[in-house]
Amino acid sequence: MNPIYHQAKFINSSPHLKNTPADEGLEIAFAGRSNAGKSSAINTLTRQNSLARISKTPGRTQMLNFFEINERLRFVDLPGYGYAKVPLDVKQEWHKLMETYLLNRKSLCAIILVMDIRHPLTEFDWQMVEWCQHSALPLHILLTKADKLTYGAGKNTLLQVQRELKGFNMPMSIQLFSSLKKIGVDEVHQALDKLFTAAPQLEMAEGDVGQDG
Repeated sequence: MNPIYHQAKFINSSPHLKNTPADEGLEIAFAGRSNAGKSSAINTLTRQNSLARISKTPGRTQMLNFFEINERLRFVDLPGYGYAKVPLDVKQEWHKLMETYLLNRKSLCAIILVMDIRHPLTEFDWQMVEWCQHSALPLHILLTKADKLTYGAGKNTLLQVQRELKGFNMPMSIQLFSSLKKIGVDEVHQALDKLFTAAPQLEMAEGDVGQDG
């Protein structure tokens, strides 16, 4: 576990790139279909119950939400995409916002793709995987809500998803995760450490991502 992520704090929400934090340092963005568990994952990883807004209504994350870990590192919660009960033009705006961010944000160094383990590899998930390959962007996949399946069934789903993604040529890792049961938290911290320190955008200063346990 790395306690540096516990000090994360909300700094900004924006419906476009104009009012976002300065495009410097490093950002890891959390992407996923509506109600896949992005906000819950961020809250669990930071040990803060209400850092990222959680709603039982899918699609409430309608803006880019930025969280500062320290002056050089950030998380970004991207708009959920999928079956949210909103007008089509609003969904299109969300999609446009995400596309603009993903294509233009220089500090973006990796994607955490959040999938409900009961519904993995949706059309949106495939789009994100393909985009990461096209952009040579490292990808770490969280199969969330793993507590909803037995351990054996969860492992089988993990292996199945790994097989389906085998042909992609890019840095990629995948794990089981549960915000409710705190399954896989240490593993995500280790993945985040690796993604931040391996980022080519800048040479990390010693101690930016410290290890502790």
